[in-house]
Amino acid sequence: MNILITGAKGFVGRNLTEALKNIRDGKDKTRPELIIEDIFLYDVDSTPEELEAYCDKADFVFNLAGVNRPLSSEEFYEGNFGFAQTLLDTLKKHSNKCPVMLSSSIQATLLGRFSGSDYGKSKKAGEDLFFNYGKEVGSKVLVYRFPNVFGKWCRPNYNSAVATFCNNIANDLPIQVNDRTTLLELVYIDDIVNEMLDALENKEHHCEFDGVDTVLKDSGRFCAVPLTHKVTLGEIVDLLYSFKAQPQSLLMPEIPSGSFAKKLYSTYLSYLPKEKISFPLKMNIDARGSFTELLKTEKCGQFSVNISKPGITKGQHWHHSKWEFFIVVSGEGLIQMRKIGTDEVLDFYVSGEKIEAVHMLPGYTHNIINLSETENLVTLMWANESFDPIRPDTFFEVV
Repeated sequence: MNILITGAKGFVGRNLTEALKNIRDGKDKTRPELIIEDIFLYDVDSTPEELEAYCDKADFVFNLAGVNRPLSSEEFYEGNFGFAQTLLDTLKKHSNKCPVMLSSSIQATLLGRFSGSDYGKSKKAGEDLFFNYGKEVGSKVLVYRFPNVFGKWCRPNYNSAVATFCNNIANDLPIQVNDRTTLLELVYIDDIVNEMLDALENKEHHCEFDGVDTVLKDSGRFCAVPLTHKVTLGEIVDLLYSFKAQPQSLLMPEIPSGSFAKKLYSTYLSYLPKEKISFPLKMNIDARGSFTELLKTEKCGQFSVNISKPGITKGQHWHHSKWEFFIVVSGEGLIQMRKIGTDEVLDFYVSGEKIEAVHMLPGYTHNIINLSETENLVTLMWANESFDPIRPDTFFEVV
């Protein structure tokens, strides 16, 4: 399959291009039925001759080209309508009836609050053009009305509040929020790309618009990404500042699978400057070695790394309710446990050569001994709760 992407250097175009390259080159094997041969990339610096050649060979067209911030209102129609006309005329010239996709906007809906804007009108004109083209030549036409899009590679200080907030907060720049209660409907770039790949496999999602919401239907006139997120500006900003504080607090906010928070965190990280990509951790060092907290979670405890010098024994304590995993990743050691009030000692020999997790049981005093005379013992530790110095639930007792 030969695929033409117009607006290939834009935010959506770049992400879609790289996803298609991964499939074409065999790096992404999640869509085995999708065979990509050539990817034709067209943008403002491309030539008319290139468009002619691409329209002759394309098996599917993604028209992502458009204008968001022109110098004059006329440029809206030139960029959002005029080029679309040129594209469709070129396809007709080459008798190419391949499927065509149009990237439109929810601002094009007649009942939407942006319907009176030149941008919304130009997008609506482009939609009508594509629908009429489909009727005229019999081509499959997919018109997507996207809400606000966010994700990696989105240009800040342009037309995305999320991109601007991520960039500015990551780079210690001020932001302006006029109304924290303003509600945005957002779609994540990876969800758009997945929908575009679905469209290539004839699995696109159809919808209709009722003026307020997108209603998914099996045979709606328009198409849509099935998953969007509705969040307020205040919620976005609060999440971003919690992400920014993570290197100091070590607290990882909740990021459930598929959640807006998870997608926003990935977006935020893509704007970090070089000097913030790495950050120091506090190592608690003494003659026995070191202990360093790595990461804390809101509901699932904390991770730490313990380094024991040769011959050193650490631990010798127990907990009422807290439990832990000890995972030796380097060196050779002995973990010992004894149930409080009994004499039997349980021995577990551990090694970085055979990595395994050992439970530290509630009500059992435990230790870890470095058996080497020359090498450090490195142990990754997880506790089911973050350490609370006021109620440590930790009591000294030799195994």
